[in-house]
Amino acid sequence: MIHVCRKEHFNAAHKLWNPKWSEEKNKEVFGPCANVNWHGHNFELIVTVKGLPDEDTGFVVDLKALSTLIRKLVIDKVDHKNLNVDVDFMEGKMASCENLVMEFWKILEPAVKDITPNGGLYKLTLYETERNFVEYYGD
Repeated sequence: MIHVCRKEHFNAAHKLWNPKWSEEKNKEVFGPCANVNWHGHNFELIVTVKGLPDEDTGFVVDLKALSTLIRKLVIDKVDHKNLNVDVDFMEGKMASCENLVMEFWKILEPAVKDITPNGGLYKLTLYETERNFVEYYGD
């Protein structure tokens, strides 16, 4: 099995805030990420596709097609947006990286399958900062 990766970048703001909690508890749990006026990140999304090379092209997936798909379905919807306010698929959800990457999976998994004849989506890695990231395998 071959794993092919494509990295995309986006900028977005968010706030970690549980409306069931007091302001004090939100600040205690989320620290500066609970800033009332939001905060932002330069996110990196790595999409990993698994599969076997196509006989005719030698590709597991056409990386240009994969990039176009990721940009159209995900990046264009989150880039320079407020994840809590502007992104329809995050409505009613905590704007954590964990929830965000799971929503990305729901969007990308069927679309990636369509352009990967001998494979599919394997893993998503979402970097919030250089040192903080999440990985999701769809389970």
